[in-house]
Amino acid sequence: MTNEQLIEHLSAAFPDAVVKQGKQYPEITVSKEILHAFMKNLKSDTKLAFDYLVCESGVDYPAFIQVVYHIESTSLQHFLIVKCNTENRETAVLDTVMDIWPTAEFHEREIYDLLGITFNHHTDLRRLFLDDTWGHPLRKDFKDDIHVVER
Repeated sequence: MTNEQLIEHLSAAFPDAVVKQGKQYPEITVSKEILHAFMKNLKSDTKLAFDYLVCESGVDYPAFIQVVYHIESTSLQHFLIVKCNTENRETAVLDTVMDIWPTAEFHEREIYDLLGITFNHHTDLRRLFLDDTWGHPLRKDFKDDIHVVER
């Protein structure tokens, strides 16, 4: 499926989502309410067959934190970027996708550790790199009075 066909298919299937052509790959932004069902559909729909979660990252914005998923269909040779925003920064919560793509387990633990996003239904959500004396050092408002990390 070409990028144009992928955009057309996703726009028709998910009219409430924002779909556009990114610099290299199609990008779609979905609400946190439909995130899990949407991702499950991306994997199970035989026309899409997104079977590989390449990367999952967090991005800190002033009003919310965004999670960006890079996914690929290894059999159909297409790629998609999915973005989902938390409601706010104070209660940054999204549903896990580790039941869809098991590789999400450690991606989500890293995001939790460094940005503080909680992933509902994650089976082992605990810090990956830092102990509990740290805050979430990739947040823009992070202050490190104990460890004195300068930006």
